Amino acid sequence: MSSAPVHRTSEPEAAQPQSALAGLLAIAAAVALLHLLTNGRYGFHRDELQFLSDARHLDWGFVSYPPLTPFVERISLSLFGLSLVGLRLFSVLAQSAAIVVTGLMARELGGQRLAQITAALTVALSPLPLFEGTEFQYTTFDYLWWVLIAYFTIRLLQSGNPRWWIAIGAVVGLGLQTKYLIVFLIAGILVGVVLTRARRSLASPWFWAGIAVALLVFLPNLIWQAHHGFIAYQFSHSIHVRDVGEGRANGFLLGQFLLCANLFAAPLWLAGLVSFLRSPRYRMLAWMYLVPLALLIVAKGRHYYLAGAYPMLLAMGAVVAEHWLQSLSKILRRVIEAVFFTGLAAFGALAIAFLVPLQSAGPLRDYALQHNDDLKEEYGWTELVQAVASVRDSLPIDQQSTVGILVGNYGEQGAIEILGPAYHLPPPISVTNSAWLRGYPTPPPTTLIVVGFSRQAADRAFTGCRFVAHNGNPYGIHNEESDVHPDIFLCGPPRLLWPLFWRDYQSFG
Repeated sequence: MSSAPVHRTSEPEAAQPQSALAGLLAIAAAVALLHLLTNGRYGFHRDELQFLSDARHLDWGFVSYPPLTPFVERISLSLFGLSLVGLRLFSVLAQSAAIVVTGLMARELGGQRLAQITAALTVALSPLPLFEGTEFQYTTFDYLWWVLIAYFTIRLLQSGNPRWWIAIGAVVGLGLQTKYLIVFLIAGILVGVVLTRARRSLASPWFWAGIAVALLVFLPNLIWQAHHGFIAYQFSHSIHVRDVGEGRANGFLLGQFLLCANLFAAPLWLAGLVSFLRSPRYRMLAWMYLVPLALLIVAKGRHYYLAGAYPMLLAMGAVVAEHWLQSLSKILRRVIEAVFFTGLAAFGALAIAFLVPLQSAGPLRDYALQHNDDLKEEYGWTELVQAVASVRDSLPIDQQSTVGILVGNYGEQGAIEILGPAYHLPPPISVTNSAWLRGYPTPPPTTLIVVGFSRQAADRAFTGCRFVAHNGNPYGIHNEESDVHPDIFLCGPPRLLWPLFWRDYQSFG
């Protein structure tokens, strides 16, 4: 396959086939419909419960992430209440937008209808983008920001108009307000500017204006972090040490082929990378992939951290492939297209089967749960809240109004806070992430329902603990709640005074 760089033709944009845009919108709509029809199955994921909790305590920053995602979730709560489909709608829209923008990148790079549709399909049928539409996660929006930055960079390099730096800077700012991981892409942008002919931007006021816009958008969170001792760094370091220790960072390179992009699209994104490297005009985009790749390998990042870099490579690869196919005979071209799209669809169907909750019960559900630990974490939260409510109701009447519920992780904290009001439960007490910053009740309770602790941990931290209930789910699904800390205890106050307990038991998760 030829890897010669392809540039946009001089054909006016209006002359581009309207059917190409219609095709992009149709692909995005089909993926959106798939998610809308299936996102109401199962229940909330533990991460979603944390977002919902933080959405009720809006601030300019949170321990485990910047403020944009909880802010979007607050909008969802206002519009839809506790609707799974409604709360995940913005994730679906974000991934649909990423699909369309990928096709538009192919158009800007000179691709006609085949290249644009191919680029969009490769993203639509890739595991990571498919997953991002099934849950409300900050990675969903982070993925979109990477795609938009690449698109705006292509527009910048294709047109030579430095005003595109303002758009790039605005989206970089949104990225910094979504997930700090975008600093790896920022490093790639800066290296790309310095090492390519895009360095002429260094003399342009628009480049520096773009940096100013990014900093201005990010400034409220930066001030919040400074006020809180840059606690997000402490969190990130703690989580990274945990991930490396548990082997979660293993298989980084394999994940680039199997999860970040459709396996059958690997020749496309590899061709796209080579084409960017060979193109004086677009070489900057190659550095926007290679620099984050190298940094994440050295830093032992998780495989999905780089997922947002693949749409731009797939877009260029689709253009190169389209150009190459035009040099072949019609029969050979049709054979190659049939093999490619069949493989793409087959791998995409496999990804859908283990990522998307196609059934509430039955073989497809069982297959998904066998291969997808994230789906397992959507079970058992209502049962947990019901078990805690039963423990509370078993107490003497005068004790029920003063009992506290102390939880061990953010999923339990979010479940009690979001689902607990239906059972008239008090707000949870949690030492994890941003809940720790909110403190404990005054006066503190003298009786505690303790969730998320082992027997040994509960006895070590609290006085007079006794087992009172079991935490699990009626479906026999094994997840963290059912297997790691399945017992609920009734305890007295902490062995340490509350201020000392709060200081010593702060945790990240």
